[in-house]
Amino acid sequence: MDAEPVTHHRGEYRPPAFLLDTVDLRFDLDPEATIVRSRLVLRRNPAAAGNDALRLDGDALTLLSVAINGRTLARTDYSLHGDGTLELPGTPDRCVLDIETYISPQANNTLSGLYVSGGAFFTQCEAQGFRRMTYLPDRPDVMAIYSTTLVADRARYPVLLSNGNPVASGVIGDRHWARWVDPHPKPSYLFALVAGDLIAVRDHFVTGSGRDVALAIWVRRGDEDRCDHAMQALKTSMRWDEQSYGLEYDLDVFNIAAVSDFNMGAMENKGLNIFNTKYVLAHTDTATDNELDAVEAVIAHEYFHNWTGNRITCRDWFQLSLKEGLTVFRDQQFSADQGSAALQRIKEARRLRTMQYPEDAGPLAHPVRPDSYMAVDNLYTTTVYEKGAEIVRMLHTVLGVAAFRRGMDLYIARHDNAAATIEDFLAAMRNAATEHAIAVDIMAFTAWYSQAGTPEIVASEDYDPARQCYRLTLRQTTAPLPIPMKLALLAADGRVLAERQVVLLDAKTVLTFEDIAAPPTPSLLRGFSAPVKLSGLTERQLLLLAKHDTDGFVRWDAIQQIASATIRARVAGQNADDSMEGLAGAYGAALASVTDPALVAELLSLPAATVLADQIGAADPAAVHAAREAVRRDIGLRLRDALAAICDRPAEAADARALRNVALSYLVAADPSALARAAQQFDRGANMTDVLAAFELLVECDSPHRAVAVQQFYANWRYDPLVLDKWFSVQAAALRADTGQAVRRLYQHPDFSLRNPNRVRALLGTFSANPVAFHDPDGSGYELLADAVITVDHDNSQNAARLVTPLINWRRYEPGRAALMRAALQRIADVPGLSRDTFEKVAKGLQLP
Repeated sequence: MDAEPVTHHRGEYRPPAFLLDTVDLRFDLDPEATIVRSRLVLRRNPAAAGNDALRLDGDALTLLSVAINGRTLARTDYSLHGDGTLELPGTPDRCVLDIETYISPQANNTLSGLYVSGGAFFTQCEAQGFRRMTYLPDRPDVMAIYSTTLVADRARYPVLLSNGNPVASGVIGDRHWARWVDPHPKPSYLFALVAGDLIAVRDHFVTGSGRDVALAIWVRRGDEDRCDHAMQALKTSMRWDEQSYGLEYDLDVFNIAAVSDFNMGAMENKGLNIFNTKYVLAHTDTATDNELDAVEAVIAHEYFHNWTGNRITCRDWFQLSLKEGLTVFRDQQFSADQGSAALQRIKEARRLRTMQYPEDAGPLAHPVRPDSYMAVDNLYTTTVYEKGAEIVRMLHTVLGVAAFRRGMDLYIARHDNAAATIEDFLAAMRNAATEHAIAVDIMAFTAWYSQAGTPEIVASEDYDPARQCYRLTLRQTTAPLPIPMKLALLAADGRVLAERQVVLLDAKTVLTFEDIAAPPTPSLLRGFSAPVKLSGLTERQLLLLAKHDTDGFVRWDAIQQIASATIRARVAGQNADDSMEGLAGAYGAALASVTDPALVAELLSLPAATVLADQIGAADPAAVHAAREAVRRDIGLRLRDALAAICDRPAEAADARALRNVALSYLVAADPSALARAAQQFDRGANMTDVLAAFELLVECDSPHRAVAVQQFYANWRYDPLVLDKWFSVQAAALRADTGQAVRRLYQHPDFSLRNPNRVRALLGTFSANPVAFHDPDGSGYELLADAVITVDHDNSQNAARLVTPLINWRRYEPGRAALMRAALQRIADVPGLSRDTFEKVAKGLQLP
């Protein structure tokens, strides 16, 4: 491994020995040899016990000089440790520390710290990238005022950006410089710089108090025509945060810089967000409707971090969900306000079920606030983000809009410009509940942060016709947690007879309803009021909910349960005709009332293969896929006329396109002659949503259309990296017997690079989620992924650690495949010099000590 593994435990937190007042940085930028000069004004932390020596974090640095209060230290005056830290014994309680380091950004392939991409300089400092530039207490609870001077070749790097506001600039021969000052204290992980030959798309925003903020999105020349959507999303986000939370932007400028080589989606650095191009460059010709929505959501997420993440940061990385879970909740609220709230909630539930629930059920399971970690980058999970957001949503549900807003106001007022904990956030919400006379124990929700696994609720019922009394029993089969439950009782015609919101606290809760004339059907978890698994309803009840419930989530969930039961029955070789009839009826009812086409499209979507595998257990992925596709074909045959009618309608709006493309997929599954429709849609090329949907269907098929489409898509888009990612991804996702061979050819393609995370995710990330090709019984898919992980790990351990995840869940599959997956995982574990990021996940998968 790259260093002896060290496990960090939450209970070991100690306040930093020294605090920073100011950090003054100067970067003399050169791709091969950048000199970084830092001046740190430090003082001993009175909250820290003892008289510990000053230790500064560093990684892969060449130290040129260090001076304290103007006195240059000799080599014997300090120690450089194997973990990269610089120790300075005998440091005065107050001092000025000057450090000079040498780094080579061009040679930095980790995409962490300062690196070069496309001839420009970019940084990524979260979580521990700053230490790759210079020495500093690189932890989130050490906050300081930063000023940054950038010096670079004027012709090659005409744009010089950093955090905060620009305050000065000048020219020195063929070089120039720019100075930036961020007036708000921040931790080192929020530092950023960008330098290169970039072009700005500019706009401005007038805040509620009348301040005019200059906005700019910086991109490569030629990409500026695809920034309008992102800019509008930014302005909409800024206005929404003012109106919804009273939070106004606090600098004179807001910059976004886009880079194609980036490990994450985006980064919220104060005043200078750095984005993966995937979440900035978007136009209907090159991005799908879903991708346009994703750009809007990510822009909003990073902007909302300005207050929930930047102005208030997390005390330590164990508190990561304090900023991420809260900000995900806020961006979900924003997205719901921009479109259909019901549709947004279904998408959130789908993401949890396909990604977070399996994580909760496997060897990588961890609480929202983990108890330990080896590599901090492995904390960035759907559990910390999405499940963390669900905890915040539950608090919002039990408090209501007004009290939750009061809690947010208290939280911000108390902890602005500070590093906080989850307890701090909950305490603010508790005070708000008290002020609004809401009798809910807010601190009881702390258990959600410390308990791994997905809670399960089983419903049962009893009806007394003589007393017209209905009793609903809800049992928590896992350790009891406070669970907000929104529910209603429906009559046989779908009318709502009663509604109630309760918080389940105990292992068993009995709810009684009087004056109920006939046995009702319970509509539970309305609005997906808690991230739990629910069972106990009969097929008859599910069918009624699927056809009549006015709650979008419950209706979708009922159809998902019916479809899952139908597919599982086929996998088990059982007769599923009755379930199939009910499922077709539910789909038919949805198609008959197309008031929200995008919602209907979601209602018609079959459960994901990962969800089915989770339900079935030691699954044969090929059998699950075959059963799923048989159900798709059967639906297409039963509802052919209604589906064809949908496909014949004009679809100019995004929601209409979503429904038409789902309908087309069912038609093609039922009748291969419908491929002519897909080919026509592909050739017409009206927008990327329709082109890609048709391309996916054509790549799946066995007809001459397939080769023509593959060649044509590549010819049309080979020079656009983001669209070319789709070309790789669609082929890797194809549910065909020869997809594995195709992926191995694409792995050698001149346009494929293991150094670009987007391209790696497009090909190998997609392939490893393919329920057929990746799980070829010969194990070749597992071997290919293991080869890639080993190669990528050498340069980019963050990307490698994410890439290895599909192999971790080998226990979910039948014994033959499980053994092959485990062997591939063991081969990775045996590689000398494996990074701690990848080793930590592999060790959990193999249950190594």
